[in-house]
Amino acid sequence: MKRLLYCLIFVLTTLSYAYSADITFSGKVIDAQTKTPLPGATLTITDLKISTITDLNGNFSFNRIPDKGSFLIQVSYLGYKYLNKTINFATTKSMVFELQPSLIEANEVVVTGTVTGADSKKNSTSVGVLSHDEMIDRPSTNIIDAISKVAGVSQITTGQAISKPVIRGLSYNRIVTINDGVKQEGQQWGDEHGVEIDQYSADRVEVLRGAASLLYGADALGGVINILEPLAAPEGTIKGEVLSNYSTNGGLTSNSAMLTGNEGGFVWRGRVTYKNAYSFKTPSYNFPNSGFNETSSEAMLGLNKSWGYSHVNVSYFKNNIGFYDPIVNSQGDFIDDNGNTFTRSEFTNRTLAYPKQAIAHFKIASNSNFFFKKGNLKLDLGYQNNVRKELPNANPGLFFDLNTYSLDAKYYQQAINGWQPVIGLSSDYGKSLNKGSEYLVPDYSNFGTGIFYYVKKDWAQSSFNAGLRYDYRNNKGEPLFTDGEQKFTAFENHFSNLSGAVGYTHQFSDQFNIKANLSTGFRAPNPAEQASNGVHEGTFRYEKGNPTLKAEKSYQADVSFQYSIETLDLNLSIYNNYMQDYIYLARRNNETIVANGESGQPQTFPLYRYQQDNANLYGTDASLIFHPVKFFHFENTFSYVHAQNLALKTPLPFIPATSLKNELRIEPDIKGLKSAYLSLGLENYFAQNRIDTFETPTGGYSLVNAGIGTSFNLGKQLVRLNISGNNLLNKKYYNHLSRFKPGRLSETDPTLGVYNQGSNVTFGIYIPLSI
Repeated sequence: MKRLLYCLIFVLTTLSYAYSADITFSGKVIDAQTKTPLPGATLTITDLKISTITDLNGNFSFNRIPDKGSFLIQVSYLGYKYLNKTINFATTKSMVFELQPSLIEANEVVVTGTVTGADSKKNSTSVGVLSHDEMIDRPSTNIIDAISKVAGVSQITTGQAISKPVIRGLSYNRIVTINDGVKQEGQQWGDEHGVEIDQYSADRVEVLRGAASLLYGADALGGVINILEPLAAPEGTIKGEVLSNYSTNGGLTSNSAMLTGNEGGFVWRGRVTYKNAYSFKTPSYNFPNSGFNETSSEAMLGLNKSWGYSHVNVSYFKNNIGFYDPIVNSQGDFIDDNGNTFTRSEFTNRTLAYPKQAIAHFKIASNSNFFFKKGNLKLDLGYQNNVRKELPNANPGLFFDLNTYSLDAKYYQQAINGWQPVIGLSSDYGKSLNKGSEYLVPDYSNFGTGIFYYVKKDWAQSSFNAGLRYDYRNNKGEPLFTDGEQKFTAFENHFSNLSGAVGYTHQFSDQFNIKANLSTGFRAPNPAEQASNGVHEGTFRYEKGNPTLKAEKSYQADVSFQYSIETLDLNLSIYNNYMQDYIYLARRNNETIVANGESGQPQTFPLYRYQQDNANLYGTDASLIFHPVKFFHFENTFSYVHAQNLALKTPLPFIPATSLKNELRIEPDIKGLKSAYLSLGLENYFAQNRIDTFETPTGGYSLVNAGIGTSFNLGKQLVRLNISGNNLLNKKYYNHLSRFKPGRLSETDPTLGVYNQGSNVTFGIYIPLSI
C-alpha cells in the first residue's frame, strides 16, 4: 500500500504543475457533396479521452480543452469515410468538417497503441482493429475468442472458457495484453491460463502485429493486444448499455450492464457482467464438466480538464472453470476421479465438479495525461493481484498468488521543426507465492525497468519514426524442500538488452500507401521456463525447467500495402521474424517420469523440457473488403505462418494452421429498421502437417456460419437484435491449437481427443442507453 500512496502523491504533485488554460473548440460536420449537416456524427480526441456527438444541425462543441498543442481528431458517421485531422488549438478555435460518402467507412482508423497516435496510413506498425459493433454482432465466449477474428491472430484453447492469444505464430509471454493502460499480469506462461478481462469492457481492440518492444519492453516479441475502454461520455450526459446473449450449445448466458457519465469534466463509469455455461457439446457428445461461470465488475472515476485527464479504474474478475481428466472406459464413457461414469450424451449440469480451476484477478489502474507549456506527460500506474487455483478436490493442488506493481511514463516534448521526440520510462515488480499442496514453479520475484527515446516526423505524404530502448530484467527463484528432498534450488538471473525500431510510411496517392518497419525485440525467460519441476495437472504432463536459458532476441522486418477506394479496401502484410535462442517446451525420445498424480498415487507422465534453438518465422496476413453497392458487403481474411527450428531443421511446435475466412453480408434498406444485415460465412482451415516430432498432424476442415440482425426503435428507445450461428453443419473437427486434440490430451491413448464445439446458435439483444 505504501507504493500506491507514493504513486498518488506523485500524481497530485504533477497535477499541481500542469498547465490549465482552456478554450472551447466548436464547429460543424457536413456532407462534402451536398453541404447538408450530419446529425449524430461522432468526434473523438483520443489523447484527451473525450468525445462528442453533433446535434440536429450538425453542430458540436468541446469544452475545457488545452489552448496549446496539436491533437488528432477523428470524425465518423455511418455511410461516410472516416476523417482524421490534426489541429493546433492555439491557432484554430472552430472548424467545419466535410465527410465524403463511402460504402467502406473504417479504412482510416486512428491507432492509439503506438508511441504517438496516428491514422493507420501514417502508422508504420501492422495493425488490425476490432470494433465494438463487430464484437456485438459476432458473439464469442471470451475476449481472446473475439480477437481471434482479426487477420494474423489465432488462439490456444482449452474448451470454451480458456483462450490464449497467438499472433503470427507467437504466444504465451511473447504477447503483451494491455488493459486500462496497464500490462495484464496473470501467470501467462501457462497453457491453460487465460486472460482475466471482461470481454464486454472493451470499446475497441487494436492488435499490433510484430515486435513492439520499443514501447512495451520485454515480452512484446510477437505483438500487442491493446484493449481500449470507452471514452468519456459527452459533457452533461449519462450513457450506457445493456446486453444479453444466450447460446444453445453449452447454454452460455451472458449479461452485462454499463453506465457512464460526465458532469463538468468529472467522469465516471461502472459495469457488471455475469456469464454461465454448462458443458459444451461436440458433434458427437457432451464433454462433461467443461462448463464455467464468470463474474466481473469494474468502476472508473476521473477528471477531464484543460490540464489533461486523470482516471482511476478498479476491476475484479472471477472465473470458475471445470476440467476433465482423460479417462475413458471401453464404451467410450468418461469416468471421474471418484469412479462415476458419465455417458457422452449426458452432463448438462451447471454445477461444476472436480477437478476445476478458480481464478480471481483484482486490478487498480491510474491513467493520466498532463499538459505543460512545452509538452505533456502520460502516466500509467498499476497494481494487480492474481490468484489462480487448480482444484483436484476442495483443497487446491496448485495455488499461485501473484502481486504486480507497474509504472509507465512517456514525456512528449514540443515538436522541433516537425520532429516529435518522446522519452519513456517503464518499470515493474512482481512476486509470486505458492500456497497449495503441489508445486510446479518456485516462489519467485521479478523486476524490470526500461528507458526509450523515440522520434517521429510527418510530411504531407510520408512519415518516419525511429527509436532505441534499453531494458534490464532480474528473475529470482526461492529454494524449496519437501519431505526432506530439494524440490527447487535457488536461482537469480540478470538480463539486459538494447533494442530499436525504424519505420516509414508513404502515400503514393489517396488510394495506395505502403508501410515498412524494422524492429528488434527481447524477452527474458520466465521463472516457469527456468525452474518448473512438477506435474502441471491442467496439461496432463510433467514440466522441467532449464536454469541456463538465455534471453530470446527477435529481428523482424515487416512490409504492408493498402489499396483503398470507395468500394474496395485491400491490405497485405508480409513479414519475417528471426528468433535467436527461441525457447520452447518439447518432449524428446518419448521421455516419461513417475510422479504422484491428483489421487496421490504414483503415475507415469510424459516429460516435457524447456529448450531453446534459433528459429525463423515468416508469413503473411491479408484482408479484403469489397462493397460494390450499398447493400452488398464481402469480407475476406487470410493468415499464413511458416515456423522453422533452424538447429534441428524441424517445424516449431504449436503453430496455427493456414486459414482463409470469408463473409458475405447483405445489408438491405428496410423501412422502420436500421443497420439490418444477413450474413453467411465460410471459414477454411488447412491441414497442419508441419509439426514437431512429439505433435500429431491435424486435418483441414471448413465451417459454415451465418447471422442476422437489425436495430429498431421501441418508442424512443433503440434496440438491436442479433442471431448468429457457428458451425451450422455440425462439423467434426480438431483445431490444431486445441489442447483437447489427439496427442495432447492423453499419454496412454494418443488417439483420444475431444472435438471442438458443434453447431451453436446465439441469440443477442443490445440496448444503448442515453440519459
